[in-house]
Amino acid sequence: MDVLRWLVDLFNSQWMLPGGQTLLIREVVGNVFGLASALGGMRRKIWAWPVGIVGNLLLLTVFLGAILNPDHSLPNLLGQAGRQVMFIAVAIYGWIRWRQATSDTGQVTPRWASNGARIGLILVLVIGTIALTPLFRVLGSYEPVWADAWTFVGSLLATYGMAKGWTEFWLIWIAVDVVGVPLLFSAGYYATGFMYVFYGVFTAVGFFVWWRAQANAKPHIDTIMPDPRIGSTGENRE
Repeated sequence: MDVLRWLVDLFNSQWMLPGGQTLLIREVVGNVFGLASALGGMRRKIWAWPVGIVGNLLLLTVFLGAILNPDHSLPNLLGQAGRQVMFIAVAIYGWIRWRQATSDTGQVTPRWASNGARIGLILVLVIGTIALTPLFRVLGSYEPVWADAWTFVGSLLATYGMAKGWTEFWLIWIAVDVVGVPLLFSAGYYATGFMYVFYGVFTAVGFFVWWRAQANAKPHIDTIMPDPRIGSTGENRE
C-alpha cells in the first residue's frame, strides 16, 4: 500500500516555478516520451509509435487536470487533451501500417504526397480549425480557442501523414508549433511549451533527414535466380 501511495504522490507531484506557477512532473515525463518518439520517427523506427502512446497517456491526464483534480491550478486545454486521444488512435494505425510497410532495413521509405493529398491536407486544416473553434469554446477551452483547434487538427494531419510515410508531415508539425508554443506559454504549460520550441527546430531537421532518405532511396528489385536444371541453351538437363 505504501508503494501505491508513493506512486500516486509521484504521479501528482509538481515543481513550483517563479511567479507562483506550477510544473507537473508527469508533464515533463510525458514530453520526454514524446521527444523519444519523435527521434524514433525521424529514424523511421517502429518503436516510435508505442513510446509515443505512453507519452500521450501521461499528457492526457495533464491537460484535463482541472477535471481529474479540482485542486489543479492550470486551465483545461480541450484541444490539447483531445489530440492526445487522437494521437493514440492514429499511432495504433501508424504502428500497424509501418509494420506492414517496412523494407529489408526495417524502415519505411519516405515519399511525397500527391498534389491532391496536399490540397486535401490544407483544406482539412483550415476548415477543421474553423469548425472546431466554436465547439471548443462551448466546452470551455482556453482562449484563443482557434489556436487550440489549430493545434488539434494540425496534429491529427501530421500524425496521419507520418503513418502514410509522407515527408510533408514535418512541415505540418512546424505549422502546429508556430501556433502551439504561444498558446501553451500563455496557459502556463511551460514544460510542453519549451518542448514545442525544441520540436520546432527538430521538425525542420527531421524534414531534411526524410527528404535526403527519400532522395537516396533505391527501388526494390526482385532478383530471380536461374533454374540450375536448365542449361545455357535452354535445354532441360533432367
